[in-house]
Amino acid sequence: MFQDIEEPPKGAGDQLKMNFWQRLKHWWKGLSRNLRFGIISAALLLFGAAALGYFTLIQPDSQPDVIIGEHHEIPPKTVASPLTGMQVDPALAERPVTGVMIENSLDARPQSGLNEAGVVYEAIAEAGITRFLSLFQESQPQYVGPVRSLRPYYIDWATPFDAGIAHVGGSPEALKQIRSKGKDLDQFFNPGAYWRQSSRAAPHNMYTSFKNLDKLNKSKGYKHSKFTSWERKDDQPLPTPKAVTINVNISSGSYNSSYKYDAKSNTYYRSEGGAKHVQLASPNDKHPKQIHPKVLVALVMPYGIESDGYHSRYNTYGKGVMYVFQDGNVTKGVWHKKNRSSQFSFTDSAGKTIALDAGQTWLVAVGATNQVTWSAPKPAAQSNQ
Repeated sequence: MFQDIEEPPKGAGDQLKMNFWQRLKHWWKGLSRNLRFGIISAALLLFGAAALGYFTLIQPDSQPDVIIGEHHEIPPKTVASPLTGMQVDPALAERPVTGVMIENSLDARPQSGLNEAGVVYEAIAEAGITRFLSLFQESQPQYVGPVRSLRPYYIDWATPFDAGIAHVGGSPEALKQIRSKGKDLDQFFNPGAYWRQSSRAAPHNMYTSFKNLDKLNKSKGYKHSKFTSWERKDDQPLPTPKAVTINVNISSGSYNSSYKYDAKSNTYYRSEGGAKHVQLASPNDKHPKQIHPKVLVALVMPYGIESDGYHSRYNTYGKGVMYVFQDGNVTKGVWHKKNRSSQFSFTDSAGKTIALDAGQTWLVAVGATNQVTWSAPKPAAQSNQ
C-alpha cells in the first residue's frame, strides 16, 4: 500500500513555500481595504498587550531579589558636632548646649563629667581656687559635679554658645546678669534637677545628670543652640613633637596644672597639684580615668580682684596673647572677643584663623605669658661607642 506514495521530487519543499506565499498574497489582495486595516490594527494591539504584560508581570519575576548582607549595610549618616567638630548622629548635633559649673577645690576632687565635656573653661573663682565651666552638647553623662556657683566671666564664655548654665547660686553680679538675660538653670529655683550625693561632704556634693538637665531644658524651651562654631581640622601630629610637657602656673601649687602629650592618642593628659587629674564615672567607680583633652588653649588676659577683695575679675573682651597646643606642637597667636555675645576667634601671627583639632578643647585663663611654659622632648643620649 505504501508503493502508491511517492517521495517529493528534489526542491519540492521550496515549491511548497512559494505556493504558500503566493496563496497568502492572493488572499491578502482579495481583502477589502477596510478589512486589511482592521487586521493590522488588531495585530498591533495584540503585540502591545503582549509586550506590556511581559514587562509588568513576567520580567520583574525574572530578576533575583537584592539581599544586603551584614557587611554591606550603608553606615548611618553623621555630621560634625557644632561644639567639638566630632562626627556625630545628626540628632545629637541639634541638642542644646548646656554649661555646668564644676568645682575644683581639694574637697571636690575627683570630679565627674569633665572628660565628657566638649569645651572646658578654667579660671580662678576666688582665693586662687579654680573652677570649670564645662559645656556639653552631644555627650550626656549621668553623673556630673560637684556643681557650684557662677561668676560673670563664665557667662561671657557660655553666652556665645547660646548655652544654658547649671549652677548653685553665684556672686551678686553674676546672678543679676544670668537672671535678666541668660539661660538660667540655677539649682535654687530648679531643685528637682539636682541632688546631694550622700558619699560626698557638703557643700561639695551637689550633682546633676543629663536626664535631669534635658528635662529642665525642655521645660524652659531651651531646645536648640545657635552659635558660631570654631574652625576645626583633622589631626596632624608632628613626627617629632615640639611641646610634650606644658605647665600652667595659674595660682598656687594645689591648682597649678601640667599636661603630658601622648602621641598615640594625640591628646594631653592633665595633672594638677602634682597628681593625675582623674574623674569618676559614678559614685562607686573604682577605676577613675585621667582627663585628657585634645587641644589646650592658654588665654592670656588681664586678671584682678573685685572690690569685695575676694572674687576674681577677668577682662574677657578685646584681644590678647594666646598659645594653642595640639598635635604635639605649639602656636602663639592672638585671641579676639568683641563683647559678651561674640565668640572667641583665634589667629596666628599672620592673622590667619587657627583651626583646632576635633575633640575636647580645654581653655585656661592666665594673667601673664610667663605663667605658661613648655618643653620639647629630651634628645636621646648618644653612645660614645
